Amino acid sequence: MAYETILYETEGRLAVITLNRPEKFNTIRPPMPDELANALAKANADNEVRVIILQGSGKAFCAGFDFSGDLEHFSGWGGQAGSEQWDPGRDMMMHTSPFSGPIPKFMSIWRSPKPVVARVHGWCVGGGSDVALLSDVIIASEDARFGTPYSRVWGCYLTNLWFYRLGLTKTKLLALTGDSIDGKEAAKIGLINRAVPVEKLDEEVRYWADRMARCPTTQLAAMKLVINQSFENMGLQSSQTLGCILDGYMRNTPEGLAFVEKSMKDGVAAAITERDAPFGDYSQAPPDKKPHGVP
Repeated sequence: MAYETILYETEGRLAVITLNRPEKFNTIRPPMPDELANALAKANADNEVRVIILQGSGKAFCAGFDFSGDLEHFSGWGGQAGSEQWDPGRDMMMHTSPFSGPIPKFMSIWRSPKPVVARVHGWCVGGGSDVALLSDVIIASEDARFGTPYSRVWGCYLTNLWFYRLGLTKTKLLALTGDSIDGKEAAKIGLINRAVPVEKLDEEVRYWADRMARCPTTQLAAMKLVINQSFENMGLQSSQTLGCILDGYMRNTPEGLAFVEKSMKDGVAAAITERDAPFGDYSQAPPDKKPHGVP
């Protein structure tokens, strides 16, 4: 299968999947969710592969969903373009369908029997944070930036992995402000496994991926399954379903519609500037609060 939005390669016992829309900070739009699910299935079918590395090309891991243009690409998920009148039933079907919904497709990271190691640098925000947090091990550069700016307008937690990784107290403060944290802080509070200087990121990721790949595939799958099942028993699936449905409602509040209208009329940059300027972060942050090398 020829991929449009990702790259796939194998190196011995490792498969490497790269989100590949660098000019758009690897933002999510069709067919990325389908291609990612396909690549994960391919890696799991390869008896030589034991561990999967997931990364982003260019200056970011993934900057969330692409809401540029008229949102016409939403129709590629069975949903509605930005100019259409919202149908909550159709939106619910889009988000929860295992055949077309982007989040059910991304859940293939969680359900992959083989472990997935996320290599995170640059922006890892919005839906991009969900992609990373679904991984089994997350290793980031110290200056990577994690956050959910959609907490302020036009969205809701999609997989709720922020909560399942951080717990009630830490998640609430981030959820109710939309604030971001860097890789060093993310490792300190337990959102991710490790943070290292960006120049050591590849070395650190390969060290842990190779170390895991020394274990038999069946042993890796069993250890992942028993841990993941504990979180399933705590309601992960129902939280994810509710989050996707609430996300649809939040995209269609008066504030959410105004955000999209601003984006369509004046451009994405103008919309996110209006959203984030009062907080002084994300695109409006000073250089020391942004990933290295990102304007």
